[in-house]
Amino acid sequence: MASPVREELIARSDEFRRLATEHQQYSQRLESLIQKRYLSEDEKLEEVRLKKLKLRLKDEMERIVMQYQRGHVA
Repeated sequence: MASPVREELIARSDEFRRLATEHQQYSQRLESLIQKRYLSEDEKLEEVRLKKLKLRLKDEMERIVMQYQRGHVA
């Protein structure tokens, strides 16, 4: 469940919305890989790459949330 700040940023910020969408797409692809019984070497590499990309996006989204909160707290 998304926080109210994240919901507001999704509604107001094109950049945040793009990051959230990408993060969700990576999550879905990872889920499809996790469902497989065996992964090929390429799929194993893709899994690692997707996890790193998701983490990078999460960090960037968190940075935006922190900036937003600093700007909206008196």
